[in-house]
Amino acid sequence: MAGRHVHDARRLLAERLDGPAGDELVRAARASVTELATPGLLLPLIRELATGAGDPSGCALLSYRHVLGFDKLLLIDGGPRHMLRAHVWHPGRGTQEDIHNHRSPLASCVVRGALGMELYEPVDPVAAEGLDTSWYRESLAGEEADWLLEPAGAARLRLTQTARYAAGSGYALPPHVLHRAWCASPGTTVTLFLETGAGRRRYTDVFAGPGTEAAHTDLAGRAVTKKPLEVRDYLAELSALAELLG
Repeated sequence: MAGRHVHDARRLLAERLDGPAGDELVRAARASVTELATPGLLLPLIRELATGAGDPSGCALLSYRHVLGFDKLLLIDGGPRHMLRAHVWHPGRGTQEDIHNHRSPLASCVVRGALGMELYEPVDPVAAEGLDTSWYRESLAGEEADWLLEPAGAARLRLTQTARYAAGSGYALPPHVLHRAWCASPGTTVTLFLETGAGRRRYTDVFAGPGTEAAHTDLAGRAVTKKPLEVRDYLAELSALAELLG
């Protein structure tokens, strides 16, 4: 059963995100996640979810420890329209995130710690400046939404922007923008991440540079299974997150 804070968060997301498209949707997503990330809204929401409010079984199935070193905890499942997650980044855990884009517009706000971000753009393969990468297309395979990585060729990318987002700041990106992020704090970083569903593409683009290419070659062409959290572990993670933010 949904509690008051879960109900209010669902209503806010539905009112803001059901209807807008394109750049307007990106702005609406940014405004929504910024508002929901305020302590007066986020902390009561997480505390309520930690008691079992909402849909803990369904959210646990879509929550997991990402191979890149952060935990993805689904807070609000808006079906195909939107998904609100808490990303908990642990310093020193995992590997460097690949350069990638997303299947649909997104917005994120840093709640605790700091996040580093780089933006990239494709350039001519013979350009004097750039990073040589292997290009993959990542899609979801099967009913369990496993990852499927398929080679798509080679690409040269140019770094266009580097930023550091401290607590209280954030960003929103259209689906095609290439980027990578990392924990830029000596302690745990927490971000509130909002994925929209409008115009969702079938795949994302992933670019592996030196140091990660071998691992991707090994994974190419076969599904990688996500390991969802058990409900008890999901609720324990939420309780720990509430304590961390409280």
